[in-house]
Amino acid sequence: MTTKREKRDPYLWEALISILGLIVFISLAILRYETDPQVPILLGVFVAALIGMRAGFSWKDIETGMLNGITNALQAIVILLIIGILIGVWILSGVVPTLLYYGLQILNPKIFLPATLIICSITSLATGSSWGTSGTIGIALIGIGDGLGFPLPVVAGAVLSGAYFGDKMSPLSDTTNMAPAMVGTDLYTHIKHMTYTTGVSYGLTLVIECALSFFYGGGKANLESINQILAGLDAQFSINPVLLLPPVIIMALAFRKIPAVPGIAIGILAAGVLGVIFQGNNFGNLLSAAYGGYVSNSGVEVVDNLLTKGGLESMMYTVSLIICAMMFGGIMEKTNQLRVVVAVILKKAQTTGSLITATILTAVGSNLILCDQYMSIVMTGKMYAQAYADKGLHPKNLSRAIEDSATVTANLVPWNSGGAYQAATLGVPTIAYLPWNFFCWLTPIVSMLYGWFNITIDPLDEKVETPDMVTEQDSV
Repeated sequence: MTTKREKRDPYLWEALISILGLIVFISLAILRYETDPQVPILLGVFVAALIGMRAGFSWKDIETGMLNGITNALQAIVILLIIGILIGVWILSGVVPTLLYYGLQILNPKIFLPATLIICSITSLATGSSWGTSGTIGIALIGIGDGLGFPLPVVAGAVLSGAYFGDKMSPLSDTTNMAPAMVGTDLYTHIKHMTYTTGVSYGLTLVIECALSFFYGGGKANLESINQILAGLDAQFSINPVLLLPPVIIMALAFRKIPAVPGIAIGILAAGVLGVIFQGNNFGNLLSAAYGGYVSNSGVEVVDNLLTKGGLESMMYTVSLIICAMMFGGIMEKTNQLRVVVAVILKKAQTTGSLITATILTAVGSNLILCDQYMSIVMTGKMYAQAYADKGLHPKNLSRAIEDSATVTANLVPWNSGGAYQAATLGVPTIAYLPWNFFCWLTPIVSMLYGWFNITIDPLDEKVETPDMVTEQDSV
C-alpha cells in the first residue's frame, strides 16, 4: 500500500534549479537561437513542477498553482485584448492619424523627447494606466518621433518613462492602490512618500531627455520625410480636430474613476461613431479592424509600417506568452520555492539599507521569475511586511520600495506581461528600449540609495498597527 508523501518546503538548491532552469532555457532561445520564449518557459514550468513534486506536492497542487497564476493574469489579459481592439479601431477611424498629423506640425525636434515624457506623464496620471497611455498617445508619439528622425528605441524609452511615472503616482492606478494595501498603509500616505524618490528619478530623466533631444534633434527636421508622412496620412484619412475627442473622453472618464475596461470600451465606441462620420466606415470595416487590425496602403513605407497594426488578433502572441509565464509563476508561489530563496535573503538583511535593497531586488527578481508585476507586488509585500515591522519601520517604506521596483521594472523584462505588451504595442523590442527607459531603471537605484543613506526612511508610528500577513485569498 502506497503512502501519501508529506509536503515540505523545497531546499534552497531545489528552488535555484527551477530559477536557473528558466533563465537558461529563455537565454538559449533568445540569445543563441533567436526564437520565441513561450516553449522555453514551458520547459521551465516542467522543471518547477518536478521540483514541487519532489518536495511532496501532488500534481493537483501543481495544477492548482498553474491555474491560480493564469487567473491572476486574467484582468491584464482582458485589458490587453481590449486595447488591441482600441488600436485597430482608432487607426481605422482616423484618431491615431489625426494625433500624428497635428503632432508632426506642432512638436519641435529640440523639445520632442522632454515633451513626450511630459505628455505621457500627464496622460498616465489622468488615466492611471501605463498600458493605456502607450497604446494610445504612445503609438502616435512613436510615429511623430520617427518622422522627426529620432531612433525608435529612444522615443519608446521617453514614452515608457512618462507612462510608468503616472502609473506609479496616480491614485487611479491599480498598482498604486495594491502596494499600500499589501503592507497595511493608506493610499495617499503611500503616494506622498513616493514623491521623494520618484521626484529625483523623474528629474534626472527629464534632464537626460532634454540633452538627448538637443543631440538627436539639434539639426533641422527632415521636412521632406515629414511632408511624405503628412501626404500619406492625407491620402488615407479625413483629418479633423473632432477626432481628438476619444482620447479626451477616456481621460475624462478616468478622472471620474470609471474602471479601465468600460472606459476604454466607451473610447472605442466614440471612435467607431466618428469613423463612420468622417471616414465613411461601415460596421463591417469596424469589426475587421477590431479583430485583425488596420492595414495601411498609402505607399509611404514609414506610414504603412506605423499604421499596419492593432486588433484583438495582434495581441494573441503576447497573451500566449503571459499564460506560459504565469504558469511558471503560479507553481513557484504554490510550492513555496520563491519563499525559500527570500528567507535566505532576509537572514542577510541586518541593516535598513540592506533590507530595502533586498526588497527591491526581490521585486525585480519576481518580475523575472513570476513574470507579472501584480504577482511581484503581492509576493514581495507578503514576504517583507513582518520584517519591516520587526525593525520598527513604517509600512510606507515597504510600499514605496515595492512600487519603486516591481511596478517600474516589469516592462524591462521581455517575457514579463509588461515587457511583452509594451514591445508588441510600440513595435520596439524590450531589449532595444531598455537602456533608454531611464525612469524605470533609475528609480530602483535611487530608492536603494535612499535606504543606505537613511533618507526619508520613517520609523513605525505607534498609532500604526503592525500589519498582519496578507492571506492568499486577500491578495487575489
